[in-house]
Amino acid sequence: MTAMAALAGAAALPAAACASPISPQSAPSDPRTPNTKENRMPFTLPELPYTESALEPSIDARTMNIHRTKHHQAYVDNLNKALEGQAAYANMSIEQVCANVASMPESIRLAVRNNGGGHFNHAMFWVLMAPKGTGGAPSPALAKAIDAAFGSMDEFKAKFSDAGMKRFGSGWAWLIRKADGSLAITSTPNQDNPLMTGIADATGTPLLGCDVWEHAYYLNYQNRRADYLKSWWDIVNWNEVNRRFGS
Repeated sequence: MTAMAALAGAAALPAAACASPISPQSAPSDPRTPNTKENRMPFTLPELPYTESALEPSIDARTMNIHRTKHHQAYVDNLNKALEGQAAYANMSIEQVCANVASMPESIRLAVRNNGGGHFNHAMFWVLMAPKGTGGAPSPALAKAIDAAFGSMDEFKAKFSDAGMKRFGSGWAWLIRKADGSLAITSTPNQDNPLMTGIADATGTPLLGCDVWEHAYYLNYQNRRADYLKSWWDIVNWNEVNRRFGS
């Protein structure tokens, strides 16, 4: 999928009856999700917790501005449009929306999948980054879990970056916690995410995610995704990852 297609929103599929959605009570919103006002319908664009230039040189201010105010804003607008008049989903958080995508009516499913995923993924992405030198380090508990799952922090970073490199076209690389509590690395195409049960290849709770769409890095890195991923580690907000991990 091209960035232009994502901005335009996906064409709706023919309407069809579908399974009842999961209730909000059975898919609780993560209480650690920031921007609670923006976390429920109608969704709005969250503010950055830093200035647009604060992540330089890893991410330049112009890329940050375009990425957030154009791409992310388009996902928010198209998501609100897709869910307009859909009373069954009006009180759901964005996490619950993503978790319910597979059971939504076909008339809105693809639009919500693309744009709901785009909103959740980016809202999380902004807070998973911090100016260089301010993001802290993995907590002892998280570091221990990473060592157990991947061998070492260096091995984890290598495998995570490899997932980002091998994602063909546009998508995301993720560190997730699976239902059994173990950690895993996965990637998803387009704006899919690990909350999308029945859609994502590996489902679980996202702890860390990196955007590998070209619009996330092309102005500064052109086709050098590997350079972008290498520099991105300098601005990971481990304090936020620790909080999502629960330590």
